[in-house]
Amino acid sequence: KKDEFHPIHQGEVRIYACGPTVYNYIHIGNARPLIVFDTLRRYLEYRGYRVTFVQNFTDIDDKMIRAANEQGITVKELGEHFIAEYFKDAQALGVRPASIHPRATEHIDDIIELISSLIQKGHAYVAENGDVYYDVKSFQDYGKLSGQELDEREAGARIEISELKKDPMDFALWKAQKPGEPAWESPFGMGRPGWHIECSAMSTHYLGDTLDLHCGGQDLIFPHHENEIAQSEAATGKAFSHYWMHNGYINIDNKKMSKSLGNFFTVREVAEQYGYEVIRYMMIQAHYRSPINYCKELLDACKASLERLYTCRNTLGRAIAAAPAGDCSEAAKELFAQREQQFITAMDDDLNTADGITALFELARELNRMSADATTPKGQLEAGAKLFDSLTDVLGILYQRKQEDAIPAE
Repeated sequence: KKDEFHPIHQGEVRIYACGPTVYNYIHIGNARPLIVFDTLRRYLEYRGYRVTFVQNFTDIDDKMIRAANEQGITVKELGEHFIAEYFKDAQALGVRPASIHPRATEHIDDIIELISSLIQKGHAYVAENGDVYYDVKSFQDYGKLSGQELDEREAGARIEISELKKDPMDFALWKAQKPGEPAWESPFGMGRPGWHIECSAMSTHYLGDTLDLHCGGQDLIFPHHENEIAQSEAATGKAFSHYWMHNGYINIDNKKMSKSLGNFFTVREVAEQYGYEVIRYMMIQAHYRSPINYCKELLDACKASLERLYTCRNTLGRAIAAAPAGDCSEAAKELFAQREQQFITAMDDDLNTADGITALFELARELNRMSADATTPKGQLEAGAKLFDSLTDVLGILYQRKQEDAIPAE
C-alpha cells in the first residue's frame, strides 16, 4: 500500500538497494531497479534530503562458482571483471555510483558475527554437515512482507528438501565447503555465506539496525527480502526497514524474460541498437510498479520522445543566444512554478515518473512557443531553461547534452 514517507532522522534518508550478482553482464531486467532507484535518489536530493545510498554486489554464490569453473578462472577474477563491466553499463545509463558499493566477500566477518548471534539466540542451528540454517518457525512474523503464511508457502513452494533441515522452509545462512569451492574459516567450519545473510550484514553495517527504505525487484520479495527481515529482526530485535519499494517485471513481447525462451537481452546488446539513454527513458516512462512490455515499438517511441526533448532544449539554447535583453515576466514565472509543482505532485505520488514526464512535455511545449517568438526576453528563456534542466536532471535524461557541453571545442 501507499504510505507517507517520514525518514528516521529529519532531512536524511538511508537507502539499501539490492545490486546484481556479478557473474555476467547486466540484462534488461537488472537495469530497471538500477534506473528506478537512481531516479528516486535524485528526486529525494532535489527535494533537499541528504541521501546515503548503499547498493551491494553479490560476489560469491552458486551461479558465480559455476560460471568461474566453466571459464577456468577464480570466483574473485570473475567478480572483478563483471563489476568493472557493471560500472561501464551503469555510467552509460546515467546511473550514478552509490554512496557505498559493498561486496559480500569484504564483509565475511560481519556475516559470521550475525550468524553467531542468530545461533546464540536460538534462531539458527548448525546441521550435521556444517551448514547453518535459519529456523523460520522461530520467527513469529515470518511472511509479513509477502503476506504469505508459512503453511501456504510449504504447500505450493519449490523448496529444497533436505535431511539436514528441521523444516523444509529453513534456509541456509552458511554453506559448508564442497571440494573446489572458495571458503572462509568460521566457528561453524570452512564454508561461505548464503545469499540472504549477505544483504542483512552489509545493509546494517553501513546504515544501522533500521533502514529508512529498502529497494529491489518484485522477484526479491520472497524469499530474499522476507529472509532478510527474519534474520535482521531476530538478531537486533528492531524493525529492519520502515519502507519497501519493489519495481515490476519486464516482459519481452508479452512473454516473461527467460534464457530458456531465448528472449534474454543484456543492456549492452540493446544499447548497440538504440543507445543507453533510450533504455533509461523506457524504464521511467512507466510507473515503477507496473510491468513494462519491452518491444521494438516501445523502444522506437521512447527514442522519438527523447529526440523531441533534445530538439526543444537545443532550440531553446539558440533562442537564448539571440534573445533581446529583459527579465522573466510574472506570468511566465507563474507558469514555470505551476509546471514545477505539477512535476513534484506526480513524483510525490509514489514516484510517478510517467506523470512527471507529462509535466516535462507540457513545459517543453510552452518553451517551444517562447523560443519561436523573437520578442521573448533572454531572462525568461533562461529561467525556462533552468527549470527544464533541473527536471531532466532529476529524471536522469538528456545527459548527453551535458556531456557535450563539458567538452571544450578544441
